[in-house]
Amino acid sequence: MVTVRTKLVGLLGTPLTYTFSPQMHNKTFEAYDLDYFYIPFEVGNDELSDVIKSFRLLNFAGFNVTKPNKVKVLPYLDEVDELAAKIGAVNTVVKKDGKLIGYNTDGEGYVSSLKQETGLDPAGKKFTILGAGGAGRAIAFTLAFYGADKVEIYDGVPEVGQEVVNEINEKVKNCAVFTSLCEENIAQSIKENDVIINATGVGMIPNTDRTPIDKKLLHKDIIVSDVTYNPLKTRLLIEAEEVGCKVHNGVGMLIHQGAKAFSLWTEVEPPVESMTHTVKDIINNLNK
Repeated sequence: MVTVRTKLVGLLGTPLTYTFSPQMHNKTFEAYDLDYFYIPFEVGNDELSDVIKSFRLLNFAGFNVTKPNKVKVLPYLDEVDELAAKIGAVNTVVKKDGKLIGYNTDGEGYVSSLKQETGLDPAGKKFTILGAGGAGRAIAFTLAFYGADKVEIYDGVPEVGQEVVNEINEKVKNCAVFTSLCEENIAQSIKENDVIINATGVGMIPNTDRTPIDKKLLHKDIIVSDVTYNPLKTRLLIEAEEVGCKVHNGVGMLIHQGAKAFSLWTEVEPPVESMTHTVKDIINNLNK
């Protein structure tokens, strides 16, 4: 039951119709007997300032930030964690002593999940990333931080992709390159690199018939990763499996980044195991 003493946590982004985060966090708050409640708010860039001002006045412990707000939220915060500042994007905000402090748990969550589910250590490996927005930025920076040999970035807006590349090379490691988006270049990347990551959102519900890569370009020796978790298997991952690729979806990233955010709000150890059970239950119920 929500009372006047309940600490609230929000999710700011749009669209949020298909997000698992409220169920994941609220079930975990309940499991840990914590008087917290997580609420999604469909908010875009235009409304962001006003909503955050209201959060400062209300009983919020913090909030998550998702598309399209992960970069735009930065000017409205009082402090930003060192890694999040390097990434230039925030997905988790904690309200502490009247201040709003920004963190980024996306990249760490992705790398932890990739290691756990595929056995791949990023050190010395070559990655192709489609999409240089909030999630793509975080993943690219974190892969570079953990020793990737190459991080090749594609984005539909060349200026955005090139900016991310420049920042990685300057702030983390000189390993990033921007490549113009066309089928010929993507085909070459897939031949040369170890992992291809879809961070564009193409293929997520409700547009599940879409894919960012033609199936004919894939080969069985590349790991195909998609940060989408709803559906569990996008068209890209289904077609990659048909070719014989090892595939990796966004569920593990959701769990690991969510557990870290949970810990930042509550000062409880990251509840990875508990959240894993919760997300599996959510997914099983969806598939009934």
